[in-house]
Amino acid sequence: MFGRVITAMATPFTKTGEIDWIQLEKLIEHLIKTGSDSLVVSGTTAESPTLTHSEKLELFRFAVKTAAGRVKIIAGTGSNNTQQSIELSRQAAACDVDALMLVAPYYNKPSQEAMIQHFQAIAERTELPIVLYNVPGRTSSNLLPATVAQLAEHQNIVAVKEASGDIDQISLLARLLPDDVVIYSGDDSLTLPILSIGGVGVISVASHLFGLELQEMIQSYEQGNVKRALELHQQLYPAFKGLFLTSSPAPLKYAMSELGLCEPTLRLPLIELNQQEKEAVKEWLYSLR
Repeated sequence: MFGRVITAMATPFTKTGEIDWIQLEKLIEHLIKTGSDSLVVSGTTAESPTLTHSEKLELFRFAVKTAAGRVKIIAGTGSNNTQQSIELSRQAAACDVDALMLVAPYYNKPSQEAMIQHFQAIAERTELPIVLYNVPGRTSSNLLPATVAQLAEHQNIVAVKEASGDIDQISLLARLLPDDVVIYSGDDSLTLPILSIGGVGVISVASHLFGLELQEMIQSYEQGNVKRALELHQQLYPAFKGLFLTSSPAPLKYAMSELGLCEPTLRLPLIELNQQEKEAVKEWLYSLR
């Protein structure tokens, strides 16, 4: 439904911190040309905690209009407030997005049963396909395989972005899910291992810079050319790790600024890289281009 490479798209800001709509249009065109099958708008990489409700809706409308059906637009509408997620999901649907991404509730640390009720409440109030997002390192809530399997019984829940980093957990998830609910790696560096245990692709940060290479890696693996897939994985590994040398998306935005894709501007509480971090990013960025 969403392809193999989905980009968790950054939000370009001007030097003074407003959304840079000119650069955003250029970025969407760049991502379409460089292998992205779908775009997540207002996810974590987009600095969603610092975007206002109205800004998110503007981003959804702008992305849908700019993409013009060439890629799917997945709206990040999850939060730790169920009612607000329902409302944002309803309004996102009115912006003609193709699907929703719902992150596991953060900070609240709900039980597994509470998360079931949270996601089911949202799923019942939308007709859009839903991608669940498990990222316990950021949320302190681990969406366990049995929980996801139960949620997958709902017809609207069609995919999971798995960023737990736990291959055993993801293996069990692949075993429990029905064939029509798919797993995407939420970590670029684990894309190839997750493909080997049943995943279908990646929801990526690195695809801002290396989308065509990621497409080739995944297609090579799917076509049985595991050697070539491994070569690409090893080649891109410094970028996979370097993009998270400090809080994301700071390294990404600096790398993008070096390529003329956006300013390195972030909104507080995130800040731009220091000089040492900039040099580290440039080292792997220019060695791979």
